[in-house]
This record gives sequence, structure tokens and C-alpha cells, in this order.
Amino acid sequence: MRGASAPDVPVVDLVDGSGVADALSTVGFVAVREHGVPEACLLAMRELLVDLFAADEATKAQQAITRENYRGFIPLRFFTPNRDSDAGDDTAPADAFEGYKLHWECPPGHPVSDECDLYGPNRWPDHPARMPKVVASWWAAMEGLVDRLLDVLADEMRLDRSVLAEAMETPLTNTTLLHYPPRRPDDLAPGFHPHKDITVVTVLDPNPVGGLEVRTRDGRWVEAGCPEGALLVNVGDVLEVWSGGRLISTPHRVAISDGAERYSAPFFAVPNHRVVAEPMIEPVDGFDTRSIPMGYVQSEVWRTNWPDEEAADTHSHLGGVD
Repeated sequence: MRGASAPDVPVVDLVDGSGVADALSTVGFVAVREHGVPEACLLAMRELLVDLFAADEATKAQQAITRENYRGFIPLRFFTPNRDSDAGDDTAPADAFEGYKLHWECPPGHPVSDECDLYGPNRWPDHPARMPKVVASWWAAMEGLVDRLLDVLADEMRLDRSVLAEAMETPLTNTTLLHYPPRRPDDLAPGFHPHKDITVVTVLDPNPVGGLEVRTRDGRWVEAGCPEGALLVNVGDVLEVWSGGRLISTPHRVAISDGAERYSAPFFAVPNHRVVAEPMIEPVDGFDTRSIPMGYVQSEVWRTNWPDEEAADTHSHLGGVD
């Protein structure tokens, strides 16, 4: 069952917006209450996840992702991203999830669709028939929450809100709908390996099963607890750079208990492909300043998810961490 938030994950109320930046500066995760996302949207998505992954394997295979189209079913244990062959872990077991990939629904004929391969229409499965409507409502609510968070952070950190707004037009925002089937006790595969998100923020409605763990500043892995009715928000690499290192993108992982079944739908808020993220305010002392070219980096995230692809550098893929 979902318990009280772990002491390392602070809780804030978004109704007055106070203290969000301070809360995110601790461990990079925060549980947000008064977030404004209708419970009906969250409930509909929870029910959709169960029905979606109940499809038979033949149906999933017909609607599976391809190298040319990063939309559709992700086969169970298909991805082994960021395995370091030089470190001898190229035979590490694949993450024990299956998924369904969706991106921002690019309007037909929109000019941006010719500028980056990651833009385009989503693939909608035949079943559940309600999926496009459920996702559209949920997506709009999540985008609204991200907008409110950026309003608050811009005010608290003196970031240029107009620059943030422009960056989030025609975004590369996406979600991976996830299902972690029950496993045997002798299964050594991780639910999802330790990684960081190359996003502005990621928003998650926590599953009651739990399993999401965050690495604290002193190296401990703690359960990312969340009070009933709250949503989890974590800092991504883009916001880390924009904030000049004041907010840190934190490693996290999914550890599933034996026999447990888990569903989730992380909402990855990502800027437009033309954006090159750089510090918007003076970096803190010791921050390793860098820029993030969004189109290139997001394409690398996709490419390096395929088992036979190697990462070109340490910043342009879904960052595995020690």
C-alpha cells in the first residue's frame, strides 16, 4: 500500500506555490498535493493500463515499436539500455517491464513534423477503444500541472518564464506506459535500472505497489513514498541545467518485490527539438556546466534503447548511473 512520504522526499502544496524550488533542491523529488489533476483522469489512466497490457501477444507484436517509429508496444524485457561492455556488464539482464510509447500528438501537416523524426501521430491500438480519449484528457491535465510548476519555479528562481513557455511549444514531451509483470524469486532482472531523466520534470502517479526508489545525496536508496492524493515530481537533466545546478537530476530505479505486479505512466515533459538547454541563471560553484541539444539528445535516447546500439557519449542517452 502507498504509505507516508519517506523523510527524504519532501511534500508541498501547489495551491500557494510556496517552497517548490527549495523542496526540489534536496533530493530532486517532491510529492505535490493540490496539483489540480482531476482524480477522474488518474483513475481512468490506471484502469486503462490494466486493460492495455491484457492484450494478447500477437496483438502486441503487430503494434510493436520499430526503429523507424518509436510509438507502440515495447516487448517485455526487450530493452537493455546503457549496458557498458567495457565494464563487463553487457550480459546484464534486461529490465523486467513491457511498455507502450506515446509522444506529443503532432497535428497533421504541422511544419515541425518535417524537422525531427520524433514528431508525428501516435499509434493507437484497436483495444482499448477508449485509449485516445483517456490519454488526451490525462495528457492535458498533466501539461497543465507542468505549466503551473514552471510558473512557480520561474517566480521562485527568477527564471525567464517567456523563455520557458517558448521552449515548451511543440514539445518532445512523451510517456512510456509501463507494466511490470510478477516475477519469480530467482529472477535477477531489475524492474528498471538506475537512471536519470533527460526532461524538464517528470510527473508520476505512484502505484500502490511501490518500488520506485531514489538515491539520496549521501548515496542511500530510499522508497519514494507519496501521500494519498499527491503526485511525484522529479527534476530532469534539462531543469538541472536551466537552474545552474541548483536543482539536481537525481538517479532513481524501480525495484519490484517478488510476485508483485506494477503499472505506471510517467509523464516526461521535454522541450522543443530546437532548444539547446543552457543555464538561465548564474551556475552554482562546482556545477559542471553543459548544454543539452534537445533534438539530438532525445534521438539518442531512442536509438540507444535498442539492444545492439552503443551510446555515443555520456550525456545523450537515458543515463545509466553507478
